Amino acid sequence: MSAKAARNARELLLKEYRGALSTHSKSMPGFPFGSVVPYCLDDQGRPLILISRIAQHTHNLKLDPRCSLLIGEREAEDIQSLGRITVLAEAAQLTDPAAIEAAARRYDRYFPESADYHQAHDFDFWVLNPVRYRYIGGFGAIHWLDNVALANPFAGVVETGMVEHMNQDHAKAIAHYVELSGLPADEPAQLVGIDSEGMHLRIGQGIHWLPFSQTCNTPTQVREALVQLARAEKWPDREAQEA
Repeated sequence: MSAKAARNARELLLKEYRGALSTHSKSMPGFPFGSVVPYCLDDQGRPLILISRIAQHTHNLKLDPRCSLLIGEREAEDIQSLGRITVLAEAAQLTDPAAIEAAARRYDRYFPESADYHQAHDFDFWVLNPVRYRYIGGFGAIHWLDNVALANPFAGVVETGMVEHMNQDHAKAIAHYVELSGLPADEPAQLVGIDSEGMHLRIGQGIHWLPFSQTCNTPTQVREALVQLARAEKWPDREAQEA
């Protein structure tokens, strides 16, 4: 059960791309301070955020790095039955140039409008190192989890190459993925990320994660999964495949 809960929690983190960041208030000691931030997952499966040096939450994190990120399932009609996860974490600013470059490469694909923020507007990348997770998958499905994050085996050059290749040479396949999954088709979709369990598409300002039918641990397996989906008549049910 805990393994399934961990996967469901991780899938929620992958499906969403913004959350409520709570920090310890510097100006009002003892009070939590909440703000909304976009995020994507880094190479280790941890939330990666880009925040301004003058923002209140940044001042708070520099004083006390303990924080939480609350993510809820989007567009749920019943807020009590929706899936949500709270990531209890310790925040750390990225300072190593190579780590910053790697973070920017991935984050900028997800949020291209912020591509120059960390250089021109005094924004910095921070990673939220998870300490524990509180996952609620609906009524009665409540879990404390310690191990949710999963490293991305393709992070870096390999992922960038696969993403660029798909966007440049396989736009029809990407459009087919959109059709199969019932995503909005009013704007062209761009592939922005690939992990072992699925892929992220950007449509307009929205980010959407689509799962593979099976876990992919090599580029060859990713290619086979993408070809399979390009030929599929319906999106495969992962749980049925694993049953």
